[in-house]
Amino acid sequence: MNPDRKIAAFFDFDETLLEVESGRLGIQWLWDRRMVPLGYILKIQAANFFYQRQLLSDERMVRILLTFYKKRRFLDFQKGAEDFYRKYLKPHLAPRILSRVRFHKNEGHLLVLISGSVRYLLEPVIKDLEFDYLLCTDLEVGPDGLMTGKPKGLVCVDHNKKKLTLKLAQNIGLDLANSYAYGNHHSDLPLLEIVGHPHVVEPTQILKKVARQRSWPILTYR
Repeated sequence: MNPDRKIAAFFDFDETLLEVESGRLGIQWLWDRRMVPLGYILKIQAANFFYQRQLLSDERMVRILLTFYKKRRFLDFQKGAEDFYRKYLKPHLAPRILSRVRFHKNEGHLLVLISGSVRYLLEPVIKDLEFDYLLCTDLEVGPDGLMTGKPKGLVCVDHNKKKLTLKLAQNIGLDLANSYAYGNHHSDLPLLEIVGHPHVVEPTQILKKVARQRSWPILTYR
């Protein structure tokens, strides 16, 4: 191990550090505040039907979710992010995975939250749990100050997680061979495969099979 290079621990968010899908909680939060139309709910339910059957990619699913933001003001959502985290997300943080966060913190490892979710929703998470870096999906804002309903840059899923991780590793000098990663879905494989200590959390059947073949630790939420 090169002592000049840092060790990091990468945590996926949805159904890894968080026991549920944050998107579902986000829609519930918006629905409770009458901020989301029924048509959008029906569109997401239809898309999720295909996604659960692996007929829709992670990236396509995220792009469909982001269409909600088209022609809306970013600040209207940013100011509610802290309340959303405290009331809707924090109660669903997985206790055993939180203990892994504390372990890595005590070991002096850099903490990286890596998620396909959007930045403004995750910023309260990294602030509360004292993560060092956030790799996620950013929202595109037009010159009129309204969001376009499209991502700005890469959607942080699948192979894009690997690309963003390699970029961060190069920029800050990470020792990936001695770093850790935690994920729940087989789409996290590109990330899990580039670190020396991959862990899977309540994995999908495909990921569980890979983990068993490669003797990766398999963790539960509790």
